[in-house]
Amino acid sequence: MSQTDDCCKESLEAQVKALKDLIEVAKAVVSTLDLDTVLQAILTSAMRFASTPAGSVALYDDKKNEFSLHAHSGLTADFIKKERWDASPGGLTEQVLKAGEIFFVEDTAKIPYFNNPIAIKEGIRSLVCVPLLLHNRVMGVLYLDDFVPRKFDREKMNLLSVLASFAAMAIYNAKLHQRTKILAITDALTGLYNHRYFHQLFNQELGRAKRYRKNLSIIMLDVDDFKKFNDKFGHSTGDLVLASIGEIITGTLRGVDHAFRYGGEEFVVLLPETKLESAVQVAERLRESITQETTAKLKGISDFGVTVSVGVACYPNDAVKREDLFNKVDSLLYQAKVFGKNKVYFNKEDAVD
Repeated sequence: MSQTDDCCKESLEAQVKALKDLIEVAKAVVSTLDLDTVLQAILTSAMRFASTPAGSVALYDDKKNEFSLHAHSGLTADFIKKERWDASPGGLTEQVLKAGEIFFVEDTAKIPYFNNPIAIKEGIRSLVCVPLLLHNRVMGVLYLDDFVPRKFDREKMNLLSVLASFAAMAIYNAKLHQRTKILAITDALTGLYNHRYFHQLFNQELGRAKRYRKNLSIIMLDVDDFKKFNDKFGHSTGDLVLASIGEIITGTLRGVDHAFRYGGEEFVVLLPETKLESAVQVAERLRESITQETTAKLKGISDFGVTVSVGVACYPNDAVKREDLFNKVDSLLYQAKVFGKNKVYFNKEDAVD
């Protein structure tokens, strides 16, 4: 066999190996519908394929013209601290988006548009940028980084465009699956979680509170005289009120809190690691905000907004069992209704540190 034949054989074997590697990458990418798992699979497989020590995947929000970091490996805490960024004019990411194809940087020190101070401080000296496109729509960018200047095997790297197609499709499917899951646990009118999901999260949060010996407060509120309101102003206006209450609750709570439309005009809020005193303060803010903001929302329809009656209970002050805690807050809400409405009721003897 001639030297030329040997070279051709080696080249063919290398191509076959690269294709086998790519097939393994594709299998990993399409093996799950969980978005975080998909992105980590994309990154891990691509880093192995390209033999790079670091990398990341950023997803693109075309409405905000913003990227958000979702998966990373081999990078420092300082680098990954910046989770969101714009596609800055003249920067590397803009170059990648303009090109719409795999972009190579073999020595960042020689590239004028590699001007991100965080990336320079990280010591990234070479990289491959792979736009993740689906029907010409940018889903994100895959970055494969090295800390020394290097030449990339262009023929092998170009196979990453096949991976990019798989990846973009997997991201789209995972996002669609995620949206479908969210719809299944969300109340369409208010945007809050629904009754079914309440029971699941209540169990989880109470279990967590017991495990770590933390407080868990629960607020239950009900719109006063809502049937009379609906009869007078119509169900469409009633729906407007309920949707407004959903917005008010969402805008009042912390990121770790959970809010639910429990049923009809009844709402529940879970406040992890929150003592009774703080929960009562949240409940009072909600009660006042709902009255004020629904009054403004109903201007021209009614001279008044709606009021709510509220019960507040806390684990372990009021009860330690799930059913007992729920029955306690339900009983306190009932008392608020019976003794005048537009009130927050709780066990005052429990409201001590």
